[in-house]
Amino acid sequence: MSAQSLRTVKEVSAGGLVISSSNPSQVALISHRNRGGGRDWVIPKGHVEGSESLEQTAIREVAEETGIKCQIVSKLGEINYSFTVGKKRIKKTVHHFLLQQVGGELSAENDPTGEVLDVQWFEINELDNVLGHANEKLISTKARGLMT
Repeated sequence: MSAQSLRTVKEVSAGGLVISSSNPSQVALISHRNRGGGRDWVIPKGHVEGSESLEQTAIREVAEETGIKCQIVSKLGEINYSFTVGKKRIKKTVHHFLLQQVGGELSAENDPTGEVLDVQWFEINELDNVLGHANEKLISTKARGLMT
């Protein structure tokens, strides 16, 4: 299929790294199935719904995917990438935030999509060895600089 026959769709998502209230050197990640069928550890995130702000989306998505209630500390940045699904070329922008846990308990039970396989706290210094995507490793490096 040629690039000209693909319909381009733009998607915007938001999420972030949430700092544990009991151990401020740890952040929550989720595990999900990647496009190849394997498992990756990734930063929780999801699509903007309705008239939500990016910050509202990040807080909602982190709560849905991790069970953690949080508040925004700062913006970490955004990543852009493209991929193809069927006859659509998706151009995606993901806005990442550093968040602070203010309640809740770590759980994947409330994920409405059922995509989250596991959720776990990780030491911020371990993320380069854990995260499945290079662009998310760059986001974690920025977060590490703000947390120390």
